Amino acid sequence: RKEFVDLYLDYVFNKSIQKTFEDFMQGFLRGCPTRKWKMFLPVELQIVLQGQTKFDWHLLEKNVTYVCYQPSDQTIRNFWTEFHKLPEEKKKMFLAFLSGSDRISGYKLEGFTFCIVDPELENPDEFYPAANTCSLILFFPR
Repeated sequence: RKEFVDLYLDYVFNKSIQKTFEDFMQGFLRGCPTRKWKMFLPVELQIVLQGQTKFDWHLLEKNVTYVCYQPSDQTIRNFWTEFHKLPEEKKKMFLAFLSGSDRISGYKLEGFTFCIVDPELENPDEFYPAANTCSLILFFPR
């Protein structure tokens, strides 16, 4: 029985997908040669490919730039006060709303910046916040 289970697992996880995996690996290595990947430790490679998963949210707050706002404006102070009260999962959801991903690329958080812009609408209470994910801009009506 043990031999059967071992052979079956080998078939399911290795042999049945061998051709598909070899095709994937050939394409992947064409774009990303292995000699360049060998300089990374496995943990570092995971961060490069998947992005950061742990964040210093206060550092993120310090990296923000503002247009038509000042960090001392009541709207901004209220935003950050409520943001820091959110559970970690909700903060990551905000990051996904802002950037399209709940992770930050392999760069350190110090290099991640975004901009909060007042769209200067006539009736700001009639509009929701919006984001431009390509430019990392949060349009945040007063």
